[in-house]
Amino acid sequence: MISLDEIKVPLDVPQSKRDNYKRIFFEITQGSGRLMLMAGDQKVEHLNDDFYGPGISPEDADPEHLFKIASKARIGAFATQLGLIARYGMDYPHIRYVVKLNSKTHLVKTAQRDPLSLLWLSFEQLDYFLETKSVPIVGVGYTIYPGSEFEAQMLREAAQLVFEAHQRGLIAIIWAYPRGKAVSNETDPHLVAGAAGLGACLGADFVKVNPPSVKEGDPNLALKEAVAAAGRTRVICAGGKETAVKDFLSRLHGQIHIGGTYGNATGRNIHQKPLSEAVAFCNAIAAITFDGVSVEEAFAIYKES
Repeated sequence: MISLDEIKVPLDVPQSKRDNYKRIFFEITQGSGRLMLMAGDQKVEHLNDDFYGPGISPEDADPEHLFKIASKARIGAFATQLGLIARYGMDYPHIRYVVKLNSKTHLVKTAQRDPLSLLWLSFEQLDYFLETKSVPIVGVGYTIYPGSEFEAQMLREAAQLVFEAHQRGLIAIIWAYPRGKAVSNETDPHLVAGAAGLGACLGADFVKVNPPSVKEGDPNLALKEAVAAAGRTRVICAGGKETAVKDFLSRLHGQIHIGGTYGNATGRNIHQKPLSEAVAFCNAIAAITFDGVSVEEAFAIYKES
């Protein structure tokens, strides 16, 4: 556990906003320094592929399913686009929200054009929600694609977003996915580490990466390079495609306790389940992330809920 006094506040956070930054950081990590981020940005990124079809709960077809889970489960924060927050937030005013400020669909493949994802909204527009305090917005998120021929545009926006977030005492999270025709292996451990270090150079508080893949050995050991490269920016791993519950919990435990990461950002593995099961799974993930319990203990929480 960490205390408020132990939280290192970036120098671009004004003195008047330092306490707000500390409070938010402590709340979303529940005093552990690690983040359990429920990711709900796939309505754009993957369109309806993740929300409707075989093996997916019929409840997931309705966007409100995301908010029901986030309101009932133990999570650090819920990340999604501002449009959904504006449509549903009045009924779920106690969820801690991370606003995803850029997104793109998966329809345009890399073979057609390198990825480009730019800001949907300015901070001046986001300020309306911050000033009215209608919902607790605790941070913002932005995806960069290192290796894209358009990376310069995204890096400039990301750097400005981190600065503007810190000026308001908010947390900034960077999704960093190497992608484009110049990238031959998106999950190469050395490249993933480079993306994590890039998140640090942008000033992010957390950087979300896809776990590295290795031909032999433990991929969690490969994560150590990314964690070292990110320094004081805390690495969290993407949850990825649907995985058996116990396998997912085991992988998460290894990422944290072997790889040294600071948590996870999970979407499909949560929201594709019926509400009660999704909440139970969130609680199991949170127990590993925040409390440091074993895989068996977390799986028991999932089974008992």
